[in-house]
Amino acid sequence: MREVVLYDYWRSSASYRVRIALNLLDIDYRTIPINLLDGAHKAADYLRLNPQGLVPTLVIDGKTLTQSLAIIEYLAELRPEYGLLPSDGLDRQHVRALSYAIAMDIHPICNLHVVSHLKTLTDKAEAREEWMKHFIGDGLRKLEIMLGESYSAFSFGDKPTMADLCLVPQVYNARRWGVDMTTFSRIADIDARCAELPAFQAAHPDRVKP
Repeated sequence: MREVVLYDYWRSSASYRVRIALNLLDIDYRTIPINLLDGAHKAADYLRLNPQGLVPTLVIDGKTLTQSLAIIEYLAELRPEYGLLPSDGLDRQHVRALSYAIAMDIHPICNLHVVSHLKTLTDKAEAREEWMKHFIGDGLRKLEIMLGESYSAFSFGDKPTMADLCLVPQVYNARRWGVDMTTFSRIADIDARCAELPAFQAAHPDRVKP
């Protein structure tokens, strides 16, 4: 395999997901940091690579891939033996539903460029924090119900799937913004179990911060 390169921002939830996936699949990669706070994602060179100006971007097999879940699904198909997506069609749908509930319903509303725009609309200093707490908390409440009461070690089954790759970064953000996690016992249990795994530990923002 040619060199794999991840264009990454250490605190990006989407980048965090892909770092976990690469680690779980034992794919060696080199990281090129893209500092969102400095506007590096808006530079002409990066926009030629990723026209959306988002992270992550993954260069693998000589191809440039964007959008974290599309990247993870490509990697899951590349290494199906690791089970990031289940083999059964209905089980795959379930894992995708859990993943999309986070990546498409919670994350976009709380993304940096959305919340930065919020700050231009109000001079209320606490607005950003209130926004984060409301939308992350509401999203996690619904996810807790989706995960259900039936016991499994992870979001689905006895090993991590794409759903866990989405859940862990979202929990990191929830704690960062002071979301009350006391009623999300299932989510907290899964997050704690993932935190014991080296692939998740190595991908944690504190471990990859430039």
